[in-house]
Amino acid sequence: MLLVGGGCRGLRLARELVEDGHAVRVVTRARERRGAIEELGAECWVGDPDRIGTLRYALDNATILLWLLSTATGPDAEALHGSRLRMMLERTTDTTVRGVVYEGEAPTGLEEVRRAAELNEIPYVVLTADPRDVDAWVPAARAAVDGLLTADRGSDRLGRQIS
Repeated sequence: MLLVGGGCRGLRLARELVEDGHAVRVVTRARERRGAIEELGAECWVGDPDRIGTLRYALDNATILLWLLSTATGPDAEALHGSRLRMMLERTTDTTVRGVVYEGEAPTGLEEVRRAAELNEIPYVVLTADPRDVDAWVPAARAAVDGLLTADRGSDRLGRQIS
């Protein structure tokens, strides 16, 4: 798994995924978070979703890409659901990524994951659970991951929503 964003709720999700035996790589911009990430048993990747080039090799051997940036703020927040997401999804082509979890309801983000699914036939799940309710969000995120891992490739399950 490659987790991009998610803050504290992302770390809680990472902990559960690691406990279930999954290899998890967590992206952070802050090198000082390395200890907390590695303490969970996850791999730390220092990178920045505003600079997709810093994440290119983070995709190596990842099966699921989790783009967990619905609560991102700042001047580039819109780009994280548009041009940055598009660039990241384009980089999943010819990698081991077999599914994408997109957190949010931004129209540009939804269009980007749909477009990538049509072009590359990589299934996706839209996670709309309220990120402020971590106790509900984590199980919803787990359901999204589990759904992608067990999806029948020949089915029409290229995209669905989990709240």
